[in-house]
Amino acid sequence: MAWNEPGNKGKDPWGNKNGNDKGPPDLDEVFRNISKRFGGRKGSGSGPGVSSFGLVIVLGIALVVWGLSGFYTVKEAERGVALRFGEYIGEVDPGLQWKATFIDDVYPVNVSTVRSIPASGSMLTADENVVLVELDVQYRVVDAYRFLFSAVDANASLREATDSALRYVVGHNKMDDILTTGRDQIRRDTWEEVERIIEPYKLGINIVDVNFLPARPPEEVKDAFDDAISAQEDEQRFIREAEAYARAIEPKARGQVQRMEQQANAYKQREVLESKGKVAKFNLLLPEYKAAPGVTRERLYLDAMQEVLSGTSKVLVDAKSSGNMMYLPLDKLMQKSQSNTKPRTMSSNSSMSSSNEIVGQNSLPLDSRPSRSDRTRQGRN
Repeated sequence: MAWNEPGNKGKDPWGNKNGNDKGPPDLDEVFRNISKRFGGRKGSGSGPGVSSFGLVIVLGIALVVWGLSGFYTVKEAERGVALRFGEYIGEVDPGLQWKATFIDDVYPVNVSTVRSIPASGSMLTADENVVLVELDVQYRVVDAYRFLFSAVDANASLREATDSALRYVVGHNKMDDILTTGRDQIRRDTWEEVERIIEPYKLGINIVDVNFLPARPPEEVKDAFDDAISAQEDEQRFIREAEAYARAIEPKARGQVQRMEQQANAYKQREVLESKGKVAKFNLLLPEYKAAPGVTRERLYLDAMQEVLSGTSKVLVDAKSSGNMMYLPLDKLMQKSQSNTKPRTMSSNSSMSSSNEIVGQNSLPLDSRPSRSDRTRQGRN
């Protein structure tokens, strides 16, 4: 129920006992009533003192309200930039703080969050091709005052610097490098170029990372560039396969080389030792030959014939003194000779008997062969 409704008689706090609506109360009258309560006992001559006292109370209340309104809180991830009548007076740390209202101003700035600014567009490369490039720059505020007041808008300034640096770097690289192998180098070059551009402006920021997103050619030639990229990837794959094959073959080749060297050294040593053995045998045989030349010569002849005829099958037949027809199973003799072939180090008698098959009634055995003088005489006849 309102104070001035008809049913609310005598309850109007503004003194409207009749309940008539006469508009808002007069402020002077309100202050006068308050003054009467606190200082009305002094009489009619104390009017100015009462008014001053009321004014002091009002000012005190206003001062309390002004003091309480100056409390504020700076978050843990923020730093406050304090200004007094527009002049920078310092940086405010996190926590509960107080400022003079209408005198000091504090602007909180988040210095812990990593912020990002994207940059993209169609750009011309060094080989006069158009490529679509996207870039994302991540940064953190390190100086809150410079971030707010060194430029009109630090974010806009960084965005323009990033776009300029990206176009400069892309314009000095070929399209194949941008799309394939040179992406990391372009990212580092763009990072350095952005820092070089923003350094004179002192924006109070620190670039944390630069992400160079996958670039792509225009849609009209995208299929052709996809084929080119696939060819380059195949080239790299073939190179890696060839390197793996080379690493697998090289140890085998080195092993074969070492084995061949060892075989050659072994052959060399064997030949040297055999030559030395022959020389030693000749040195031992020479005194015997000087003592009995005929016997030694006959022995040498037999050894030589044994060495020559030991690997073949021979049949000696006296056809002049025999008129009988003989059957010679040459195939059986050859098989028997091959199966009974023995090393060359066998004695002269055993080797000669095994390598010579005597067939026929009038055949001459090898051990009954006529002497050299008889052979000479027969040859003359």
